[in-house]
Amino acid sequence: MSPEKPRKPKALPLDLQQRSTLAGEAAAAIAEVETALDVPADPTAAAFFDVDNTVMQGASIFHLARGLHRRKFFTTRDILSAAWKQAYFRIAGVEDPEHIEKARNQGLSFIAGHTVDELREIGEEIFDEAMAHRIWPGTRALAQLHLDQGQRVWLVTAAPIEIAQVIARRLGLTGAMGTVAEHVDGVYTGKLVGDMLHGPAKAEAVRALAEREGLDLARCSAYSDSSNDLPLLGLVGDPCAVNPDAKLRAHAKEHGWRVRDYRTARKAARTGLITAAVAGAVAGGAGVALRGRNDRR
Repeated sequence: MSPEKPRKPKALPLDLQQRSTLAGEAAAAIAEVETALDVPADPTAAAFFDVDNTVMQGASIFHLARGLHRRKFFTTRDILSAAWKQAYFRIAGVEDPEHIEKARNQGLSFIAGHTVDELREIGEEIFDEAMAHRIWPGTRALAQLHLDQGQRVWLVTAAPIEIAQVIARRLGLTGAMGTVAEHVDGVYTGKLVGDMLHGPAKAEAVRALAEREGLDLARCSAYSDSSNDLPLLGLVGDPCAVNPDAKLRAHAKEHGWRVRDYRTARKAARTGLITAAVAGAVAGGAGVALRGRNDRR
């Protein structure tokens, strides 16, 4: 009888800081630079823009998911199940590592088995269908000001890096950093590299990119609508709150940051109503998913 082979120790889950660092470094490492061969007029200054509600009205991942749903990438039942698990994690504050790992990876699991080229091609179509007309003209003008000054401009978003690159290319920006989905031989595995590029991970991505590109962060600018991006905004010398949430607006006022709001009162009210409606729909979907699961027991 042959001796048993020693079992490999189970890998310990990465903590939040490690996942944020890994996500940031991965996003910075594959940031698409359209003007890589150009010599920038101002090589040590750059601008970093959040996408959702900063560059674009609404959430880019929502528009992407809706476009993929129309193309039969996943079913309505799949998206309701994902919404329920994400909501449960956020509300209940579950700390079980295996549960967190499943919730973290499910965000992009619907592209497992599809190719990188396929998602990029579909991303171009979805930009034309649902995103192009939602770009805030005011924010686009801010980005152009930086470009006109010879500075490079990157998008920094939690959306998949492939769709972030499409948006950056269509807007004539330098490049983009986004959530990196793992792929092998050009085919997605359904897992993430690190974590979603969100919150602290964005700051890590910008810090890594700045080191690689020789940027002086004290001379750089950053733009966002969300208080979740305070780590990013606090990293640069020139932070600006665009269409800010209440917490970010208060923080910007307290610290003397620039504030730009391109929403009319009517649009702001409508945005609030839409947000409430979406939250209700997700809650309703979660109830359906939960009842269905209980009925099958």
